[in-house]
Amino acid sequence: MQNNQRHFVIAGVLVVVSTFLVYWLLDAVLKLPIQGSGQAFEIDQLFDYHIWLIAFLFSLITVFMLYALVVFRHRADEDEDKEGEYFHGNVRLEIAWTLIPLIFVVFFSFESTRVLINITREDPNEYVINVEGYQWGWNFTYPETGLVTQELVLPANQPIRLDMTSRDVLHNFWVPEFRVKQDLLPGFTPQVLRFTPVETGEYTVVCAELCGLNHTGMNAIVRVVPQDEFAAWMNQQVASR
Repeated sequence: MQNNQRHFVIAGVLVVVSTFLVYWLLDAVLKLPIQGSGQAFEIDQLFDYHIWLIAFLFSLITVFMLYALVVFRHRADEDEDKEGEYFHGNVRLEIAWTLIPLIFVVFFSFESTRVLINITREDPNEYVINVEGYQWGWNFTYPETGLVTQELVLPANQPIRLDMTSRDVLHNFWVPEFRVKQDLLPGFTPQVLRFTPVETGEYTVVCAELCGLNHTGMNAIVRVVPQDEFAAWMNQQVASR
């Protein structure tokens, strides 16, 4: 029994070490774009939880498999007809491998629901923009002025609500730096996407739903600018019409 416990302790330590190494490797390789919206921080935290879980499960399976292959391999001086010690069941182990996955499922369900509620919550100060997707481009309408553009300009640190429709087929609005995305369904009421841009700069909105021959070319420029610059841009656009 003591020998078995020793093997479990050694394998357990190796699992922990391997988990940290695999997480470090995945974190170094799977680089995410900058966090361009306030919602990106919570979403990236969910990604981080999943990477830790992936690293742990990979290590748990791989370490025990390799440990068994190396430590319990057949040796030349051993009797080939000798069988291993027989044991029947382990109640504590069965309870553990039932409860631990259940705890993970409950935790991820709770965190995912909490984040989803937070990133879709209505803000009384949100700025509304109408979005129309079509094969293969985008129209952005600012209801306050009636301005229609093919470039989406947003004020920084201002909650945004996009009311989105499709003219023809299924499309999907996605700016990777904002993390959030939403399908545009033809023939349905506008689909709503909420986010708050926090990093000024130029981004690209892409269609993340296969929509036809020029799907990969269905892009548009997104510019996030300071609020005073946005107001000046809007005044200039309205005056030039």
